[in-house]
Amino acid sequence: MHTFYQLPGYTYPLGANWDGKGTNFALFAAHAEKVILCLFDGDETEIGTIEILACSHHVFHCYIPEVGPGQLYGYRVYGAYDPARGYRFNPNKLLIDPYAKAITGDVVWDESVFGYDLQDDNKDLSFSKTDSAPFVPKSVVIDREYLWGNDLPPQIPSHKSIIYEVHVKGFSKLNALIPESLRGTYAGLAHPESIKYLKSLGVTAVELLPIHQFISDGHLKDKGLNNYWGYNTIGFFAPDGRYCSSGTLGEQVKEFKDMVKALHAAGLEVILDVVYNHTAEGNENGATLCFRGIDNLTYYRLEPEQKQYYTDYTGTGNTLNTAIPPVLRLIMDSLRYWIEEMHVDGFRFDLASTLTRGKQKVDLLGAFLNTIHQDPVISRVKLIAEPWDLGEDGYLVGKFPHGWAEWNDRYRDLTRSFWRGDQGLVAEFAKRFTGSPDIYQNQSRKPAASINFITAHDGFTLHDLVSYEEKHNLDNGEDNTDGESNNHSCNYGTEGETDDQELNRLRSKQKRNFLATLLLSQGIPMITAGDEIGKTQSGNNNAYCQDNERSWLNWEGKDDSLLQFTSNLIDLRLKYPGLRRSDWLASDKVNEDGLMDIAWFLSDGKLLATSALEQENLPASIGVFIHRVGAQMEIYKGEVIADNHLLILINAETADLDYRLPEQKYAPNWLLTISTAHEEWSENIFEAGTTIALAGRSLMVLRAG
Repeated sequence: MHTFYQLPGYTYPLGANWDGKGTNFALFAAHAEKVILCLFDGDETEIGTIEILACSHHVFHCYIPEVGPGQLYGYRVYGAYDPARGYRFNPNKLLIDPYAKAITGDVVWDESVFGYDLQDDNKDLSFSKTDSAPFVPKSVVIDREYLWGNDLPPQIPSHKSIIYEVHVKGFSKLNALIPESLRGTYAGLAHPESIKYLKSLGVTAVELLPIHQFISDGHLKDKGLNNYWGYNTIGFFAPDGRYCSSGTLGEQVKEFKDMVKALHAAGLEVILDVVYNHTAEGNENGATLCFRGIDNLTYYRLEPEQKQYYTDYTGTGNTLNTAIPPVLRLIMDSLRYWIEEMHVDGFRFDLASTLTRGKQKVDLLGAFLNTIHQDPVISRVKLIAEPWDLGEDGYLVGKFPHGWAEWNDRYRDLTRSFWRGDQGLVAEFAKRFTGSPDIYQNQSRKPAASINFITAHDGFTLHDLVSYEEKHNLDNGEDNTDGESNNHSCNYGTEGETDDQELNRLRSKQKRNFLATLLLSQGIPMITAGDEIGKTQSGNNNAYCQDNERSWLNWEGKDDSLLQFTSNLIDLRLKYPGLRRSDWLASDKVNEDGLMDIAWFLSDGKLLATSALEQENLPASIGVFIHRVGAQMEIYKGEVIADNHLLILINAETADLDYRLPEQKYAPNWLLTISTAHEEWSENIFEAGTTIALAGRSLMVLRAG
């Protein structure tokens, strides 16, 4: 064992920070009695133990002159082991630094990783004396220097955003155009072929499924499965090393930065899906890997009268206690780190309602939202909430404050049901299509508060949405009991794949209808990676543990026609500002030309009052006129573009119909720009007042000629 010289060091910043000569270690542990810093060589052999002598304001701190980048380390924390009172200190367990900037290795699910003796009948009330060091990940000291050069965030206005939700590994793992050694990594996503694809598609931002270091659950390993999505965080500052092509001793930090820099250079924003609501340690029967062993009573919400047990608003066994300053500081420090040092452009907060809770209830005027609102760094990036959790008061769609966007599940469910053919939905469809003003406008928020989506990582893919009515999750090993049962989906007569050409044509048309609705609606559209190329998961609507070809994008079998259609839609959205307004369409606003911002028409060409949309028996065939934004000009693909009036004809009924175009004052003639009825169409010109054929279950976009 090597003897290391120790200086007192500093309480801030927390974590391990190298200054070019040595490393300062600082660990918050309010209820601990003693902390031992353990150092390991590259083979994970322990080479030194240092009792940290200085403790100020509940922070144990020291400075070790000889320690530098690449050094592996962990902590052993001493204190009471009394689960009934919330104390779970066990120095036999090597612990990850909550502020580690890099982590190497994964958990080996040996009995020693648990703080209690699995063989003892008292379970978590017992005390394990076995050493977990050989079986747990190690924290890594890194060199934080990086040459960002002229990297600048694209800073795309929210109302112009088109988000692409993507898994780092799944995106490039099967892409033969990318070198095999880079597939499934940060470098794979940053590869010129990946960026070329994203740019040709036209999206403006990639939203990465969790890339914070996470743990793959033991029960999945036992089944031969793996945690694929990554909603099981153990390190809120560390990019997961499994997505790095070059190493896990700090290389993952550089490779992540290289990825961000490359995406920024291409004009693409990077948004992280972050999971601050819980950790990978689970409930009282979970492993002791980090927070539980450092200061269980501080980090987690515990049942007030039975502190042995964890309050669970997340369905994962535990909930981080954001109601107290040290945990809130951890989250804010993490967010600032990813913005300032990793240059990301925003965050999507998983189960965000959990983060707003005070002692128990949701508090929208509480510490979490107020702290973000006043923070000069965090408040300036894109903030997206998944506005619910599992608590009884946790459904908060429409209730987050200014500056936040929200996943709008009401948009998802309504749009699915509307195109499936459910009746009586025209009024709600109109609201969702125009940005959900009934949800957001009364809160004085803008249409960009609504993140519109048809699918997401969680649920059916777009292809499966039109191919399956039942979930098919047997491969998850839970007897098909997992995953959502109410999917608002339709198979149109046959469950799953079929050789019936007519049925496949209908399904393809429905996919085009969904994509068209999404990209023509006011608000921010989010596309799930793979939907644009016909990705299927064979009816699995909860593929969180399918780290295989079921989840990865199948580039060899991609639907080129659907891809081109999606790209055309995105191009249309970006070319016409009327489709992506920064403010609300006003049905009572009359413009200088005497036309309203928005007007609704029946198939006979008659103007329909907005109030009349509420009629119960209104057929699901309607036209919507969208007025051009005005005289403002924009630059798109290097050219000056001018907005124009648009007419969108929607027929969710099964039968074809004849549609009479509006009178001449809206436009003397109309040019057919998009049709979902077929894979290809002619850009025909139609005069005002004439009748055109609109196929059943189809949509048309016409622009004023």
